[in-house]
Amino acid sequence: MTINIKDIAEKDRNSVLHPFTQLKDFASGKLGEPTIVETGNGIRIQDAHGNQLIDGFAGLYCVNVGYGRTEVAEAISRQAFRLAYYHSYAAHTTDELAILSDRLVKMAPGKMSKVFYGMSGSDANETQAKLVWYYNNLRGKPTKKKIISRDRGYHGCSVVSGSMTGMSFYHDHMDLPLPQITHTGVPHHYWGANPGETEREFSTRRAVELDQLIAQLGPDNVGGFIAEPVLGTGGITPPPEGYWEAIQPVLKKHDVLLIADEVITGFGRTGSMFGSQHYGIEPDLITVAKGLTSAYFPLSAAIVGEKVYQVLEDGADRVGAFSHGYTYSGHPIGAAAANAVLDIVEKEDLPGNARDVGAYFQAQLKEKFAQLPIVGEVRGVGLMGAIEFVGDRESKTRFDPSLKVGARVSKAARDGGLIARAMPHGDILGFAPPLVTTKDEIDEIVSIAEKAVRSVMDELMRDGQKI
Repeated sequence: MTINIKDIAEKDRNSVLHPFTQLKDFASGKLGEPTIVETGNGIRIQDAHGNQLIDGFAGLYCVNVGYGRTEVAEAISRQAFRLAYYHSYAAHTTDELAILSDRLVKMAPGKMSKVFYGMSGSDANETQAKLVWYYNNLRGKPTKKKIISRDRGYHGCSVVSGSMTGMSFYHDHMDLPLPQITHTGVPHHYWGANPGETEREFSTRRAVELDQLIAQLGPDNVGGFIAEPVLGTGGITPPPEGYWEAIQPVLKKHDVLLIADEVITGFGRTGSMFGSQHYGIEPDLITVAKGLTSAYFPLSAAIVGEKVYQVLEDGADRVGAFSHGYTYSGHPIGAAAANAVLDIVEKEDLPGNARDVGAYFQAQLKEKFAQLPIVGEVRGVGLMGAIEFVGDRESKTRFDPSLKVGARVSKAARDGGLIARAMPHGDILGFAPPLVTTKDEIDEIVSIAEKAVRSVMDELMRDGQKI
């Protein structure tokens, strides 16, 4: 199909409200033309001008099986021809939905019981909040409603999930966060540790701080704790040693539900099927999206543990129907897409590929970047990683934000044919390539990234920046 690029760009500029885009700069043309993405195959996408780019971020951490998987497209097509839509209200279902739900309950970590569906990670975390509130109402604890999240945690952009997200620019001018949401310290040893504090000591301190926060709020007022196994948008930061081991007893002590936000880590990215399995987390509720369908169709899920579900069932005679749902909950095309994607994940052992190729990726990142004078930390797990840039390694002094070092490195990488994300919290270059990535492709990614980092480092030195 041939398109008129100029016409599409004009239509887009005049009609699309783009997320996370400087609206005035885009409207005026200062940001240039929109990138019109036309096709994709494997780990690469191609724009309307024929330029190919390695997608080192799998869309937004989501195209885990890679682009162009015809088996997923065929599953979507078959379902659309057979039954394009029916709702799941009042005990209606489809075969694909029942099969998927049974599959998720059995493969998920912990003792899971039921699955509720939405269309995005944001709405799934919105559902989780309502489940925490509903659960505590039904068991006669109506004040146990506050949900604790973490600074720099990312849980979505809707009203409740956006409140859970622990980054102020998601709240500014949006009247967030809601008072029901409270934040505790970020589990990032590099920036948060006291002088000489080991990772385990730091983790213990974070757990003590959480315990003190719950005591301050009142244990009878705290219903849930939501966290990503690995911080995603907050900097692609794996937990420090002993973190989850220290945190979970605090939650159990105070009867606080643990919501594991597996939107990014679910279905293989850490090298385990779920991040919770990777770190020994025993969640009461699990949020999944992104990798569930590899973004071939919008679908999310709130997986409900047995402990929570039993309270919901036991209360049904007293309160009536479970009064929550979306028009597209359990969409049959989404369920068909998810089953096709999970077939690929299991048959091709993509968690295993993320583990093995991921180990190579982590080693290459450390080898090429860890000793550069503008690099403070190289971190990651499986097929997700980050390079954090600092103005002074010894004193851990950040660059002046006006230098926009992370954004400049990201742009240089893109100019070289690689999409790597300038993370929104600090000068950080983030990577999360599809889980089908090979070692040879890792070499390409790291090579382009290294050239980008060194070119920006040279620019800084030419401009008189002390490095």
